[in-house]
Amino acid sequence: MLRRKPTRLELKLDDIEEFESIRKDLESRKKQREDAEVVAAGEEAAAAAAAAAIALGADHKSREQIINDRIGYKPQPKAGGRAAHFGTFEF
Repeated sequence: MLRRKPTRLELKLDDIEEFESIRKDLESRKKQREDAEVVAAGEEAAAAAAAAAIALGADHKSREQIINDRIGYKPQPKAGGRAAHFGTFEF
């Protein structure tokens, strides 16, 4: 295997300026993203508070009832007890 001398890298002023501009651009994007997350979190908190106020209102329902209403499930009580399933056995 042939060995060669290490290549010398030189840092030029143009390279430094390009690096600084890219770094500033990334920092500004990060700050905008963080600001957007703060605003979104505030909106979610307001929506959650409104939902809690509605849930604690005059017609308070259990979690199970809310889910059943949302999916359209209307549970019907089972007819009878054991007799409906197994018939009437007299011992």
